[in-house]
Amino acid sequence: MVIKDPFTDPSPAEVPLANAPLVRVIAQLRFPLVASIEQRDFVAPFQEAIRATYPILRQEQTQQLLFGANIAAPVRSANTAWRFNSEDGHWRVSLTSDFLALETTKYTSRNDFLKRLEMVVAALAQQIDPKLIDRLGVRYVDRISGDALAEIGKLVRPEVRGLSGTLAASSVSHSITETIFAKEDVQVLVRWGQLPPNVTVDPAAIEPFEAPSWILDLDMFSSKPRSFSTDAVIADTRRYMERLYTFFRWAVTDDFLRHYGGR
Repeated sequence: MVIKDPFTDPSPAEVPLANAPLVRVIAQLRFPLVASIEQRDFVAPFQEAIRATYPILRQEQTQQLLFGANIAAPVRSANTAWRFNSEDGHWRVSLTSDFLALETTKYTSRNDFLKRLEMVVAALAQQIDPKLIDRLGVRYVDRISGDALAEIGKLVRPEVRGLSGTLAASSVSHSITETIFAKEDVQVLVRWGQLPPNVTVDPAAIEPFEAPSWILDLDMFSSKPRSFSTDAVIADTRRYMERLYTFFRWAVTDDFLRHYGGR
């Protein structure tokens, strides 16, 4: 299937990749502050609702800097993040006082991810009951490394690979391109480029890698407030995932699909 415009062309059928270079997939929804989420007793019913699938709970303290016209100097604020992990460590649900996220390092299919997301969003609806969503986003991170990096000229289309795959590539250590596309009520943040060993552009989502690598980081989101609804969250997430997959298929070649085990 030839994709001319990744933002308007129909989304192609998924091609399963036996050795996919997809290192992380994240879906996150943000909602107005629910201060009670900081309390163990308040979060306990949510834990019980998902504990069969995510039985390992860790409590973490996160830090953020607060800025504002009425703040003389930046203020550091500590917040609780509840991390619910699957036994194999490949899936994690994060809950804080203003967001819920589902992420995986072992993505298999869109339908599987959406089924898992629907379960945790339904638990959020029943146990936390946020009335609004401030932001909804989906993110895919791919990483090309090893022998494939030398063949990137065959794997990724020229508009996306940048200096990688050119005669100047041997001298490139760090080169990242960042572009934001605005389409109606959503935006797509795309980052691609080459990273040196043990370097990351986002420690929260892209772990440093021991060797040179090339990343394709796709993030689609809407910051338009809307009423909270489990069905609407899943429908919008599916739409975002389909559009990001269309962009991915536009960005890579048939050689890419074959190289990573596509049939």
